[in-house]
Amino acid sequence: MALALVTGGTGFVGSHIVRALNEAGHRARVLHRRSSKLDALESTDYESAIGDILDADSLRAACAGCDWVFHVAAVADYWRADHSRMFEANVEGTRRVLEAARATGVKRVVFTSSAAAVGLRADGTPAPESEPFNLSPERFPYGYSKVLAEKVAQEAVANGQDVVTVNPVVVMGPGDLNMISGSYIVQVKRLGALVPVTPGGIAVIDVRDVARMHLAAAERGRTGERYILCTANYTHREWLGMIADVVGVRRPFLPLPGAILPAAATLVELARKLGIETPVDSDQTRLGARNIYFDGAKAWAELAQPQVAMETSLRDTYAWYRARGLV
Repeated sequence: MALALVTGGTGFVGSHIVRALNEAGHRARVLHRRSSKLDALESTDYESAIGDILDADSLRAACAGCDWVFHVAAVADYWRADHSRMFEANVEGTRRVLEAARATGVKRVVFTSSAAAVGLRADGTPAPESEPFNLSPERFPYGYSKVLAEKVAQEAVANGQDVVTVNPVVVMGPGDLNMISGSYIVQVKRLGALVPVTPGGIAVIDVRDVARMHLAAAERGRTGERYILCTANYTHREWLGMIADVVGVRRPFLPLPGAILPAAATLVELARKLGIETPVDSDQTRLGARNIYFDGAKAWAELAQPQVAMETSLRDTYAWYRARGLV
């Protein structure tokens, strides 16, 4: 039985890692602020470690005695976040977590990066872990922040620390309180057939598989490796159609040609400057015509196979939102 610290344990992915630790018979410790909402951890078994990923003393205290650290904490809602705060949390926070883990003798750190730090292939085929980041750092700061955080992790490995990196794609499933990916469900439920359909596509996975794969990375991942966590790739038409079937509305059918997406992105930028909330930011809009596809074969072979079909994930997500009156 291992003792594992989870940073970001009060969030969507982190709380599911705590559940997976419970189910596997391990002990969980969660780093959180005194002011943190603990709703996502309801019905889980964990120790509280009060602190912050930017506070070295509290990190060392939280890491003390741990076998594993799952470093999940990050600013992920990049379209709503201040970029300087995002880089501080995602890059400097990773550095400080790794330093604390090394100082306290933690055996292994599993670092949660993102598929956003992996490059996209020009031909639209699924990208493997070896594809270097190839988007504009200025236009895609979240992905770039994770690229820099991974460099910090690689430096730690070069200095003898045991770190495994995992790169989840778009994560669905029950428990997404902040509607980071769950906004797909809400938008399709509200707009139905009127949701515009862009030419590209996305890669997706259920949060429970993400959590299981994190544990597998702790148990048998290879030091210094990165693993893309992905279940399936869908065109936007397929994906939105699946969601529409689950939530009981007509399938979206209005095509939005890729050629007009740059102009649409400019309008989104203008709206945001005027203080108008938009469901996506301009960078997401620009990527709408691209196949954001990733190859999960390495993780399937070395860590674990996905267990939750995406149709099941969507049904469970929708049921969770309905039960809480969010849709």
